[in-house]
This record gives sequence, C-alpha cells and structure tokens, in this order.
Amino acid sequence: MCGIVGYIGDKKATPILINGLKKLEYRGYDSAGVATFDSNCINVIKCKGRLAALETKLTEDMPSANMGIGHTRWATHGEPNDVNSHPHISQSGRFAVVHNGIIENYIKLKDFLQTQGFEFKSETDTEVVAHLIEYHYKGDLIQAVIECVNDIEGSYALGVICSDCETQFVAARKDSPLIVGLGKNENFIASDIPAILEYTRDIYILEDKEIVSLTKDEVKVFNILGAEVKKEVYHVTWDATSAEKSGYEHFMMKEMFEEPKVIKDTLSPRIVDEGITLDNVNITAKDLENIDKIYIVACGTAYHAGVVGKYIIEKLARIPVEIDIASEFRYRDPLISDRNLVIIISQSGETLDTLVALKESKKRGAKTLSIVNVVGSSISRESDYVLYTWAGPEIAVASTKAYNTQLAALYLVAFNFAYKKGYIEDSAYKNYISQLKELPSKVEEVLKNKEVIQKFASKHYNAKSIFFIGRGLDYALSMEGSLKLKEISYIHSEAYAGGELKHGTIALIEKGTLVVCPVTQDDLIDKMVSNIREVKARGAVVMAITQEKNASIDKVADVVITIPDIDSLLAPVAAVTPLQLFAYYMAIEKGCDVDKPRNLAKSVTVE
Repeated sequence: MCGIVGYIGDKKATPILINGLKKLEYRGYDSAGVATFDSNCINVIKCKGRLAALETKLTEDMPSANMGIGHTRWATHGEPNDVNSHPHISQSGRFAVVHNGIIENYIKLKDFLQTQGFEFKSETDTEVVAHLIEYHYKGDLIQAVIECVNDIEGSYALGVICSDCETQFVAARKDSPLIVGLGKNENFIASDIPAILEYTRDIYILEDKEIVSLTKDEVKVFNILGAEVKKEVYHVTWDATSAEKSGYEHFMMKEMFEEPKVIKDTLSPRIVDEGITLDNVNITAKDLENIDKIYIVACGTAYHAGVVGKYIIEKLARIPVEIDIASEFRYRDPLISDRNLVIIISQSGETLDTLVALKESKKRGAKTLSIVNVVGSSISRESDYVLYTWAGPEIAVASTKAYNTQLAALYLVAFNFAYKKGYIEDSAYKNYISQLKELPSKVEEVLKNKEVIQKFASKHYNAKSIFFIGRGLDYALSMEGSLKLKEISYIHSEAYAGGELKHGTIALIEKGTLVVCPVTQDDLIDKMVSNIREVKARGAVVMAITQEKNASIDKVADVVITIPDIDSLLAPVAAVTPLQLFAYYMAIEKGCDVDKPRNLAKSVTVE
C-alpha cells in the first residue's frame, strides 16, 4: 500500500518522481503528491485521484528542483482528499514528509504537540511525523528523525526533506518496505524496485529501524542509535521489461500468460536427479519426526494457496496442518512451540500481518519457512528457511501467476517431506515428479481455452451474485475463484463446500443464478454431479471446470471448461487458470480497471 519515491541528483526531480510513482500504481492509491526543494523553499503539489490529475497540476507549475519526494496514498486515517494527501508539511513549512504505514500512538503524540502550539490541518496520522521532526530539530536532520522514530509506535517508511538541507534528504523504515537506489551523481529511495529500475540496478535493502542520509554523491545508513551501518549492495538481475505490459492490454492478462514459464522456473531448479531439493531448507527426516504440527499462515490469495497446502501436506506427509489468516493468528494466542513448523506465504514478502505472525512464531520457538516471491524482502530475511517462487514482478493487483507458483512450491514441500518420512515409495515419488514437470505444458493448454471463457462471460457479466462450489481441493479452488471475481469485477460472490448446500446455502439459488463448479477430484465427482443437479433443479446456470476425461459433465452443466488430464492432487495448479480468466473477462465486460481495482492494494503493509 502507498508508494514512496525520492530523488536527489543532477537531473530534474519531478519527472523522475512521477515516473517512479507510475511504476508503483499497482500498490493501490487514491491520491498523490510531490514535494520538491528549490531556492531554499519546499514546494508541495498534491491532489485526490490518479496520477493523471497530479500531472495536470504539475504541467501548470512544473518544479525545476533536483531533489524531491513523491507519494501515492491509500487512505487509512482520513478520507481521500487534497488536504489528507501526502506530502505533509510541518507548521513552519521547513519539513515535508511522506509516509507508508500506521502511527499507532498518533493521537497521544498529536495531543502533546498541540500543547506545544502545533496546529493540524489534516485527519492523518502522518502529519504528526512532520510536526514531531520539527519539534526535535536542532540543526541535525538525522538526529531529529532518530528522535522522532523513537517516539513513534507502529509501522513506517518515511521520506523527509528539510529547507535547511539543500543537498540532503533522509529516509527511515520499520515494518514497511523501503529500498535505496545507488546511482552515479544521483541516489533514490522507493517502496519497491520497479520504481527505480530504469535508473539503477544497485540497491540497499533497509532493515527495520535504519535511517539513511542521501546526497547526490553519497549514501550513509545509520541505526537507531546514530551509529553508521555498512550495507551490502544487492544487484537486481531481472529485466525492466518484466514490469511492462509487453503488448498485452493489461498486466493481469500478461501475467496469466506467464504462468507456464514461472511454474517451470519455480519447479525446475528444485528437481535434480529425479529428486526434490529445497534450496537451503535443511529440514531432515529426524527434524520432521520432531514436528507435531505445521501452521500455514497467510492472507488473501496466499491464504487460499495455503488451504491447498494443508490438504496435500496432511494427505502425503501425514503431519497435522492448521491454516490461519495472518491478521487473526497472533490475536488468538496460538499454541505454538519448538515442535512446530510455521510456513509463511506472501507474494511481496512485506505483508505486515503476515510478517508480524512470523515474528510471533519465532518468539515462541517455532521454526519458520517462508514461501515468497521477492528476494531480500522483510519476510525472507526474518525466516529460518526461504523457498522463493520465481514468478518475477507481479504488477496487477489481483494475484495470478504468484498463486500458481505458491502452489508449485507447496507441492515441492509436500512431496519432499512425505518422501523423507517414508510415506511415499520411490515409484510414486518419481511419478509425482514427472507430473510436476508436465504442469507448465498443461497450463499452456488451458490458456488456449480463453475464447470459450470469454464468450461465457460476455453473456453473464450482468450477474448480481455468483456462487462457487467445490469439494476437497476444489473447495480451495472455489475460494480463490470467488476472491478473484470479487476483486476485479465487484460482483458479489461466495464460495461454499458442495456438501454444505443442504445446510442453508441452497436457499440462495433461484432461476438464473450463476454457479461455478470446479470438478477435478476423481473420488468426489459423483458427489459434485449430485450438487450440480441440485442447483440446476432450482434454475441455476452452471459453468464447470473439469479434466478432459470427465467431459461427460456436460450432461449436467451448461458450459464445461476442460483442463488436460492430470493427477487429481495436482489439478489446482492448472484448474485455477480458467477461474482467473473468468474473473478477468467478467471485469472487462463490465468496463472495470482489472489492474487497479478500487480500494485494493498489491502489497498490504498496514494492519
């Protein structure tokens, strides 16, 4: 959530700030602004709405400064409007601040600052930071920021410029992502790599409670005590074109068509000599014997991947698995010990609820394994073990290819654990590995069905409410399909276990109700056919997703989308793609912005 970009160098700052913010639009926002420093004066231009509105304002008065900070805000404290937009200015106008995160004790700080004569113009928690830095400032900007963040409780990524410091600006972070870009005669800060990849591939990844001073020629990083910290340069190896549309109309479509490649990229390096290796995840058979329970903790789409993980790890490795929503996990005082493994799943590696759950698990003695997409992210650095999904940049807010690679990683874990524990024999192990290798080509075949799905969506996009039903792994698929549809088309939808229909849900089915049914589990087909007949008898229109060998489902469903035949256990990796395409085309038919759905953000870095 929220995008931050900062620049200092020989070039004009404003075009670089705007360009960087455009690369961060996927994070979600409802207002935008920039603050630049020129001729001993801080100039702030900000407004509600998209970056296009900000650009219109800037065209009228384009600052020529060589230093500045920019921000796209996703509203938390105070409605989206011009006043609540970032950057925020201190009372004297000497300081401008952009902020991602939440200041939890802002009311207490605001009350104190008001007793000191500070007046507030906005409803935001961020304005407290601007005034607090001014309160602490005694001529040393670094020290003022250190004292400010020592007073703050909560999460923050900050960019700060000061009218007394014409050749320097300062940034800091805790629990919200922030990187430093290292250039020649110029340096940068940003919330994420795509914002600055056009200008540099060398970055510092800031740790919690680190403060950085930037001039055009020098970057210095300090800890919370003011001592300088030596940082390692991380060199970005992926290409900038990975974050571009490459001829596709939307990032979401591009990313769905990348699924075969990224599934292969995630699987291939881990399948060696007909066996599975999990990088540096050195969990031995003896370690597994000492694990009483596995917790899988995640949010949103990653949570739904975790539901699949629960099914397959329990079925194959015979270890009890509990799946938890990260935002609920720590508040229920979970029974975690050193005999537990906690698997954390996050595309960005910066999801705050999930990061906090990870830290809580480690405090209680559990080992942690993170499945993340972003190298060097906060979750990857905090975990005992890391398994990266090589999905590359995922720009569309609605996750697609990252979900497929999360599933691929979970299958690798399940097969590896089960084999080490002796629950699957060599022949079965090799068969599963062989089928893993076939997944990319299976998904390629699925993508060829997009016109069938598009045609169906064109007839039903005016639906007011849509239901997804499934059993076993198909119920997990239904949850993700329903979420995807809600996210980007704004159509109300719910996912239900097929067997729950009789326990109340079927009361919602009436003539013309659209029901989507994944039917990929061989041992549950007869049960699902009965469920389809039940909703059809009440007037429902049914779209089924099933394997080619089960094409006879067309005798009970109105439309059948087929996927290539595959072991039922692995079907979710291929069967989720039709659900993603269905959500995409429903949203397109409705005229929705599929890459930037309303009220949502790609990386949720506030609780």
